[in-house]
Amino acid sequence: MTAFDIKSKKPLIISGPCSAETEEQTLETCKQLAASGMVDVLRAGIWKPRTKPGNFEGVGIKGLPWMAKAKEITGLPIAIEVATGKHVHEALEFGVDILWVGARSTVNPFSVQEICDAVRGQDVTILIKNPMNPDVDLWIGAVERFRAVGVEKIGLIHRGFSAIGGKYRNNPMWHLAIEMRRRMPGLPLICDPSHICGRRDTLLEVCQKSADLNYDGLIIESHICPDKAWSDASQQVTPTDLETILKSIKWRNEIVDKPEFLQALDQFRVQIDQLDNELFELLSKRMNIAERIGEVKRDNNVTILQSGRWADIVERIVSQADSLKLSREFMSTILEAIHIESINRQNKIMNKK
Repeated sequence: MTAFDIKSKKPLIISGPCSAETEEQTLETCKQLAASGMVDVLRAGIWKPRTKPGNFEGVGIKGLPWMAKAKEITGLPIAIEVATGKHVHEALEFGVDILWVGARSTVNPFSVQEICDAVRGQDVTILIKNPMNPDVDLWIGAVERFRAVGVEKIGLIHRGFSAIGGKYRNNPMWHLAIEMRRRMPGLPLICDPSHICGRRDTLLEVCQKSADLNYDGLIIESHICPDKAWSDASQQVTPTDLETILKSIKWRNEIVDKPEFLQALDQFRVQIDQLDNELFELLSKRMNIAERIGEVKRDNNVTILQSGRWADIVERIVSQADSLKLSREFMSTILEAIHIESINRQNKIMNKK
């Protein structure tokens, strides 16, 4: 069997139930998705890694014949998550076209290596989800492990990162996915809005954001009766609702070969480059002053961190967010990075031998 080419279509749409629960539910969902003409790959959870024991952990191997039958009926390729070498062997035995490595596995190099050893020497297609914690190196490490065993068809899935509170179930941290793409150029990047959002009502906005960022596709969970789903009910949509979402997304051109567009873009980019230079020159001057402060603190045996002073700075700067037309989250993030760099600079000064 020749491995599925994940670069064969853009945007690539992967959909299906979070979990294969029964044969009827699995097949009916897959048939409805195929009938829409908008889904390229069918997915379903066979083994479900759960946070706590006692929750539904998937039907296991008995669900694989259901997916194989869905593939036969619809003519569409199928994808499932694998977490062990045994999962890999069983999935390939039933003709699964795409294997994906879940976030809980990506975070553990031992688990990734076990999966790698199971696919060594085989023509397979692998999708790798970002690890649960925001660590790009772990994500890259998983890619490198699969490349080391000869896997060539590799793609990435951005499903967000674990966080407490916030608008989404998992914080998208878009900048980390962008950094991953910069460091691993050429790998298709697919967004998983289901796991980022954790609920239906924000799916479209995350889908559109990924389209605006030039992602290569989407993997979205769909169920014929989402409210009765055995796992992650709140984030699944019916095949009909999925079709509505997909039709609402505006996929934009990566490049437009129009002289007036290119000229306008170049003018703005020149301005951006100049402002970036000025911005970092100012930051350099600020850090020089921070070092001077470090010298004063060292000579007077005073601690680096002055909590009250820093709280005043944050409050003063962030209070200007509305007038500057900048988000408070953005300003807080920038200030935090500046603060960390200032502390590091002062620490070197105060502990210099």
